[in-house]
Amino acid sequence: MNNYMKISFPAKSENERLARTVCAAFVIGLDPTVEELTEIKTAISEAVTNAIIHAYDNESGMIEITAGIEENEVTYIIEDEGCGIEDVEKAKEPLFSGSGDSERSGMGFSIMEAFMDELHVESVVRSGTKIIMKKRITVNEK
Repeated sequence: MNNYMKISFPAKSENERLARTVCAAFVIGLDPTVEELTEIKTAISEAVTNAIIHAYDNESGMIEITAGIEENEVTYIIEDEGCGIEDVEKAKEPLFSGSGDSERSGMGFSIMEAFMDELHVESVVRSGTKIIMKKRITVNEK
């Protein structure tokens, strides 16, 4: 990897903004477009919010983000040690929500897939979830 970073923080809703900001700032050296930055921030926001709401059910816990840059591609790994996902493929279906909360749209993974070039989800029930997302940044010839 050309560059990498790691950050961990409590799974609290006020830290979602921190995660978005740090992950966007990390990739600035690749000179992303405003659209690419917005897509990264949105995908990070969805991953972190999922961990806060579903992994820990608004209880205490930690979220860790590792990011790395290789050439023009950034990889983000968002991990929690929460309850895990029983059926990852079912959870990735649009409109599926693991919570009975009618305010949740069930679009988190769909949004992550739409805005990132690659999405991979690993989860073990009662051990946690790891979301790996990759985004290739457009190289502008100057």
